[in-house]
Amino acid sequence: MWNILQKSRTAGWINMCGIAGYIDKFHHAEASVINRMLTRIHYRGPDECGIYVDKNMGFGNVRLSIIDIEGGHQPMPNEDFNLWIVFNGEIFNYIELRRELEEKGHHFRTQSDTEVLVHLFDEYGEECLSKLNGQFVFSIWDRKKQEMFLARDRVGIRPLFYWHTPELFVFGSEIKAIFEHQDVNREISVEGLAETFTFWTTITPDTVFKGIKECPPGCFIKIKNGNIKVQKYWELNFASPNNYYKGSFEDAISDFSELFKDSVRIRLRADVPVAAYLSGGLDSSVTTAFIREIEPDILQTFSVGFTEDEFDETYFQNVASEYFNTKHIGFKCTSKEIADNFPKVVWHCEIPLLRTSPSPMYSLSKKVRENNIKVVITGEGADELLAGYDIFKENKVRHFWSKDRNSRIRPLLLKKLYPYISALQNADTNALKLFFGYKLDETGSPIYSHLLRWKNSSNITNHFSKAIQEKLKSFDPYLKLFSDFDGKLDKLDPLAKAQYIEISVFLSGYLLSSQGDRIGMANSVEGRYPFLDYRIIEFCASLPPDYKLKGLNEKVLLKKLMKGRLPEEILNRPKQAYRAPILSSFLGEGAPDYVREVLSTGSLNNTGIFNPESVAKLLDKMNSGKSYSEIDNMALTAVISTQLLHKQFIEDFKHLNKNDLINCTIRSESDYN
Repeated sequence: MWNILQKSRTAGWINMCGIAGYIDKFHHAEASVINRMLTRIHYRGPDECGIYVDKNMGFGNVRLSIIDIEGGHQPMPNEDFNLWIVFNGEIFNYIELRRELEEKGHHFRTQSDTEVLVHLFDEYGEECLSKLNGQFVFSIWDRKKQEMFLARDRVGIRPLFYWHTPELFVFGSEIKAIFEHQDVNREISVEGLAETFTFWTTITPDTVFKGIKECPPGCFIKIKNGNIKVQKYWELNFASPNNYYKGSFEDAISDFSELFKDSVRIRLRADVPVAAYLSGGLDSSVTTAFIREIEPDILQTFSVGFTEDEFDETYFQNVASEYFNTKHIGFKCTSKEIADNFPKVVWHCEIPLLRTSPSPMYSLSKKVRENNIKVVITGEGADELLAGYDIFKENKVRHFWSKDRNSRIRPLLLKKLYPYISALQNADTNALKLFFGYKLDETGSPIYSHLLRWKNSSNITNHFSKAIQEKLKSFDPYLKLFSDFDGKLDKLDPLAKAQYIEISVFLSGYLLSSQGDRIGMANSVEGRYPFLDYRIIEFCASLPPDYKLKGLNEKVLLKKLMKGRLPEEILNRPKQAYRAPILSSFLGEGAPDYVREVLSTGSLNNTGIFNPESVAKLLDKMNSGKSYSEIDNMALTAVISTQLLHKQFIEDFKHLNKNDLINCTIRSESDYN
């Protein structure tokens, strides 16, 4: 899947990193504790480590140097040393913001975007967030106010977690860093499991660990005197029918093209080579085409395929790389490699997984890093914003079918959506009705588009042990979701409702985490997402549905824009979901020993989450060679990943000792004079 631009660009900003820290109301902060927290996530920033301590507060940063490699050390102060910052991410418009700040009299010591950010906060306070075009989390400590400010980017590209009591606030880029604080308890949340096995992720701000919260996307947090305030600064708003974009379809193509070109342009800013993933699909081919126009230099392409033909897209990757005349490095991921890497993937993702798809992405980012690349540009976000997923078409067909639920013809349209699932191609009308007819008439539900998907996923909870099922008797995962939506979807068209759900739940909670930040940063590789520039998001959210999904033709705006600029085989190929082998990975020949171990009756009883008899029946079904479903595949993956998660974070987690720690520099004012 992937692609590289070899050129040093405008100097200026810092880097992908990891951050961690804490405030203790009654005790002085200890640099040794922060050192342990940062050591846990050292792979996020292997180039450098820095810590700042101010009485009861301490925080730090591990740095992956990308811009201003020599000068962007963290933690970093403002001019009068009152504000100190740790930062994970990039501010893509930092050059323009720096000019604005210099005109207001600010003076800079470095060329980094981190320093721009701390000056911007000094000038505008929390209002600075509306000026940022980037992907970020950061923490700023105000020494005079004794107040901490934390913020996360609009759609949650970068992660930020926290744990708190009235006396203690602990935060980090990853949960494992928070667990290094000796006062933080480690316990799996059964409610978090129920949410994950329904929505593929927990519902923000909750996580799968009890007491661990995430800063929701588009939010900031203030902490002072033990009081915590969480506030939203950006909302995902889709236009209602009377507020759609007023221009013609051709106008929309032109406006989108202009915005997207600038989005790609500013994401090419770096002091190291920048890569772009080339999967053989439309989205990554579009980003590659725009990169080619902006920086017509040598492009090297990385791609990952599969040894199993059902999942492999190597042919289309080669078509795209030949069209763009790239230097191509391709490799195929075996089922054994997927299974062998899976425990590492769970460790980095910190949540149960329902798919093995993150594992090949892990192999891919490793391949990129082995070629000395730190930055990749990818096509994530296009499917959500321009209606590329089958779930949007499925929603449209089900709405159409519901108007004549006895039709024998209308259900057959569903076969067109999943040509890669052989069982559906052989299904008759009655079989399609049985599978796709779930709550067909409930078209007034704000979550109508996702009812079927979530119902199928929630079948995994049938494998819970009796004790877990008893604990969940009074828990309804949908109640929190409905509370969060609270009338936001009422006036939207059916496609916009589905897109809102897909972006606010699945994109930030699963895709940008388990197949984005976590998997890239596991190998010290940063991902950048031109389609997720907030200007692109807001523009696409304003478009009428027919500009995105016309009939059952997805991403019509993008296809029209790229007509003649991409190979026809890429432009017109049917949408194929990115999937990876499951059965052959975990139960096939050469499956690793840990699979048998975590699925054993003893291990299942020890963990207490799943019913061993139920899991045994699932394994018998899948090993028998009889027909099994995608739901069974998901259940198998969910059980294995949950068992691994429990073992890694609950049973076997040990605090790091002095001999394990990385070297961290304690920062002070003298470092910046």
